[in-house]
Amino acid sequence: MVELRTKVKIVSRKLIKPAAPTPPHPKSYKTSSIDQLAPPAYVPFILYYDANVDKNEVDERIKRLEKSLSEILTLYYPLAGRYIKDKQLVDCNDEGVEYLEAQVSGKLAQVLQGELKPELLNSLVPNVMPSETTPLAFVQVNMFECGGLAIALECAHFIIDGITATTFFNAWAKACKAEGVNEVIHPTFDLASFFPPRENTMPMVPPKKPGPGANPIITKRFVFNKAAISSLKAIAKGGAGDSESLSKRQPSRVVVVTALIWKALIDVNKARHGHLRASTICHSLNLRGKTALSIPDNSFGNFYMVANARFGRDNESKFELPDLVNALEDSIKNGLDDCMKPQNGDDLVSVLTKSLSEVGEERERGETDIYMFSSWCRFPFYEADFGWGKPAWMSIVAIPMEIIGMFDTKDGDGIEAWVSLHEQAMLLFQNYPEIKAFTSQI
Repeated sequence: MVELRTKVKIVSRKLIKPAAPTPPHPKSYKTSSIDQLAPPAYVPFILYYDANVDKNEVDERIKRLEKSLSEILTLYYPLAGRYIKDKQLVDCNDEGVEYLEAQVSGKLAQVLQGELKPELLNSLVPNVMPSETTPLAFVQVNMFECGGLAIALECAHFIIDGITATTFFNAWAKACKAEGVNEVIHPTFDLASFFPPRENTMPMVPPKKPGPGANPIITKRFVFNKAAISSLKAIAKGGAGDSESLSKRQPSRVVVVTALIWKALIDVNKARHGHLRASTICHSLNLRGKTALSIPDNSFGNFYMVANARFGRDNESKFELPDLVNALEDSIKNGLDDCMKPQNGDDLVSVLTKSLSEVGEERERGETDIYMFSSWCRFPFYEADFGWGKPAWMSIVAIPMEIIGMFDTKDGDGIEAWVSLHEQAMLLFQNYPEIKAFTSQI
């Protein structure tokens, strides 16, 4: 592993306000009961734009970024507001998004081509310390010596989900390239009318961060290329196991990669504890276009569910790849089927709450290993063109809790799995034979 020899220095910090004041009638944005279920966290991602240009061109690009961010906030005005927790609303007061510029003492090629530790990317995203006055969105524009840029966006998950954050980022890019917002599709702000806030709603509790002296969390990136995924699909469909265990459907990239990671985690915990343990994996699924409710695809906010797939410790003969693929596919199908049944928002929220509460109860009992999976595959990150080309790469950062994130490779055929595990578990996981066989590790 080669360490990235760079230093990141913040050279500017300011608040970017909407280019025009938000009109009086939407001066507050009511959050929904699904927003209430989202983790109370800020979620970052970074897009990297390769370039070899002089300082004058970089300065011009930075000016366009700042101007277009101000313009796009007139459409996404809640992000420029402040959250009032006890009223469960955003005060759309136009206080602004926090905008940082940073100088990086290195070349972007070191990131794009060299081996790097995910932890070293954390300095490319804002360090958010949440409080009542904290902005709901942060942007950090990192300028490399070569003229390349790494643009980070970090948003409050309790206000928006990954789809909304990606849509906002791409809308910002389109506004920058077109020098205006005329071509941008406007978001809608009506999820709270379908799902009014509820009293005493507990958000999904993420895995605990390790305390002082605890076994640290390690994040590593495992890349599954097209050929590896094709092989996994073949195994799931008929290359292993008996006829009863073979996958019932044509499994997706995300399902086969998730199933292999799950299989490895089951064996890792067997090695750590000396016996097979029950496990549950929780997979986030976008609900836009997947319910009986007439909710626009461009709805601003959180609109997703968590599908839970389970493996029982008494099923030692049932954790070959096809078995786990079937368990995953069944959990996703059943979860989406359950979400198609409700004819009103209240009933749908009850379905979502039940799914989360079941996992919470399992976690409390402590007899089941629980892993959070979040797939951002097919999110249009690689379409975000600010006027100087599409991104060379998209990444997240090291996360100090056990979680697995999945993202498209740039060619759209492979998957990058960002796996965060306790140090001892990671050592076993990265040396698991099938993980070594089907991935390149970074």
